[in-house]
Amino acid sequence: MTGLLALRDLIERKRDGGHIDPANWQAFARELAAGTLPDYQVSALLMAIFFRGLDADETVALTEAMLASGKTMQLSHLAQRRVDKHSVGGVGDKVSIVLAPLVAACGVAVPMLSGRGLGHTGGTLDKLEAIPGFQTRLSLAQAAAQVERIGCVIMGQTGEIAPADRTLYSMRDATATVESIPLIASSIMSKKLAEGLNGLVLDVKTGSGAFLQTLEDDLTLTRTMIALGARHDCPVVALLTNMDSPLGVACGNANEIVESVHSLKGGGPDDLRELALRFGAEMLILGGITNDPADARTRLERALSSGKALDKFREIVAAQGGDIAICDDPALVVAAAKVREDYLSPRDGIVQRVEPRAVGKGITAMGGGRTKMADLVDPSVGFQILRKPGDRVTRGQPLATILARDAATAAAGRAALDAAFVLGDGEVQRRPLVSHRVTAAGVEALL
Repeated sequence: MTGLLALRDLIERKRDGGHIDPANWQAFARELAAGTLPDYQVSALLMAIFFRGLDADETVALTEAMLASGKTMQLSHLAQRRVDKHSVGGVGDKVSIVLAPLVAACGVAVPMLSGRGLGHTGGTLDKLEAIPGFQTRLSLAQAAAQVERIGCVIMGQTGEIAPADRTLYSMRDATATVESIPLIASSIMSKKLAEGLNGLVLDVKTGSGAFLQTLEDDLTLTRTMIALGARHDCPVVALLTNMDSPLGVACGNANEIVESVHSLKGGGPDDLRELALRFGAEMLILGGITNDPADARTRLERALSSGKALDKFREIVAAQGGDIAICDDPALVVAAAKVREDYLSPRDGIVQRVEPRAVGKGITAMGGGRTKMADLVDPSVGFQILRKPGDRVTRGQPLATILARDAATAAAGRAALDAAFVLGDGEVQRRPLVSHRVTAAGVEALL
């Protein structure tokens, strides 16, 4: 970091709770993008940030430095407004796969930049790559051309987009520094701002399966990202959603594609459908299609029932090299799951908890996630979570189905479900699926 503080000095300063100025963040991001900084020092700085945090000015400076380390998508010539959605991360969370084509079918351009699995959560890119041939590695020029042609792209972060963040993203997972509010906010917003958006909706998870464990932290993260968006004329709306149990039924990459296709056909689990409609309505309003939430929901429901949303997904799959046959027969995508085993209830009772972290870690243990970024992912493994907290069950009734490649991975799945399912006799008070709506105007608690 020629002419500025050496990285060791930045580590020491942050370790001691000091402030790092914008010029040093710019130099850090440039050299990080160039690959000239030692991993062990970057890891040390991440850990110092994890424990000491960043103040508001530092978070802005880091975000803008990572944004400036790459290029941006050029879509300002489009007549359509550009709106994206991002989830902070959950288990069984395939909302983006349903939402992007659904909203695009209603007339909003959706340049969706997605990620891979992080920590105990799955990643949209890993799920889409379970579709034979589907390509998530697109250049900015290819992505912009696809949005212009069909109104939507779902792609991964390329070397062109916030390359400094791309390095930090992988290192956060490897160094157990994922659960840091300034690092989460700067990572998400540096990528989203590179899309040249007119609006962004955020899915901030709450509950036992969330990265952040308190409402105060969730609101701090949300307000931070709203403020970052406002600096770049990108209004941000956030919904706080429940992650006390996995979303939907399907967990695991290929398994979740099947459920997404069923949802795009108008079916699928109620909680997945409801979140797609809630987030879709926010996106249609930000996209200038309508100002009326009820009208927005009606438009979305019509796109599902008419087949327009599925047709748009078929266009996306075809444009990105995937096998469109899965749109008609989604079961084709899970043909590689060789073992299907029911996980049975050991007693009569009421499901008290289905711990998302245990489910997510179980998928990783079965080979469906990563412990390091170089790991290959087996898309076929996963679970069908058949019972939710509050459900009454009898002994011997299936609580879940294990999808595995062999007996050993099935055993890992059983062990994970042993930890995930907690049975008891007391009634369970379910928390609302969506608890709060947060905008620049403030926080609205939803009944």
